[in-house]
Amino acid sequence: MINFGVVGTGWITESFIAGAHNTKKWQLAAVFSRKQATATEFASKYNVSTTYTSLESLGADSDIRVVYIASPNSLHFSQASILLRAKKHVILEKPLASNSAELDSLFTLAKENDVFLIEAFRHIHEVNFRVLQSNLARLGPIYGASLNYASYSSRYNKVLDGEVPNIFSLEYSGGSLADLGVYPIAAAVALFGEPQKCIYKPVIIATGADGGGVILLEYDTFGVSVNASKIYTSTAPSEVYGEKGTLVINAVTDIDSVKFLDAKRKNTEELAQEKAEQNLQEEADVYADWIEKKDIKAVGIQEQISRAVLRSTEKMRKDNGLIFATEK
Repeated sequence: MINFGVVGTGWITESFIAGAHNTKKWQLAAVFSRKQATATEFASKYNVSTTYTSLESLGADSDIRVVYIASPNSLHFSQASILLRAKKHVILEKPLASNSAELDSLFTLAKENDVFLIEAFRHIHEVNFRVLQSNLARLGPIYGASLNYASYSSRYNKVLDGEVPNIFSLEYSGGSLADLGVYPIAAAVALFGEPQKCIYKPVIIATGADGGGVILLEYDTFGVSVNASKIYTSTAPSEVYGEKGTLVINAVTDIDSVKFLDAKRKNTEELAQEKAEQNLQEEADVYADWIEKKDIKAVGIQEQISRAVLRSTEKMRKDNGLIFATEK
């Protein structure tokens, strides 16, 4: 059993805890929040008595092996740095860092302290994403793909009311590309490798951040179109096109359906498997195995995905004049 602590007390942290506990490989043992009352209230939901308002104190807790961080994007670098120096494995919600310089520093710290830094790309560890991956060869030569994740955020209502939520604030390294666009981009990198070129046409909202838009990822012989947004919703599926057929998934995350459409026979075959009960359970299960088995190779492969995704999003962001406060 891996004792872990959490930084951040939002819904995504609750989802990770539920998924982790469902694997029977993890046990929540500590909660951090900047406010003691918040830490105490959140910890009480899980009958946890150990709380911290100091990251250094959390890092000094010898009972804690791993810390899961789900705080505002701009805090990822400073918080992860403290915990990596304390020799804790860190599972860090996407985006791993605000820019490549921060990312390089974090991976260096992890290696210097002989611990793992893992970006929480939950979707690429789902059983049905792996079904998609394992069936790419059935397509023959790949002609292109369309990967979509556009979902209206309730926090955009606050923007329309004149407020600046963290997730739509450049001060907090927010915006659609960093928060939501990383999902389809990470999927593309996991499926096809790092794109040679990437172009983003965003909708800039009142906060100065990007609310969403269309992305084109260019590869040697094909392109991948991405529709990613937090200010409108798309119901379109995602698809990979090949000479011999098309693979269709209902979504980039929480995949329920993987269909193979045979180009010649015109028939459809459902390939999806039953997924885990909790939507972050498969991710938590994989990361537990990596940590327990000290699987440097697997962690290294995910590091390369993280680096490729951030290189791509950083370039597209800066091409559009989207500069985070941490970069000024």
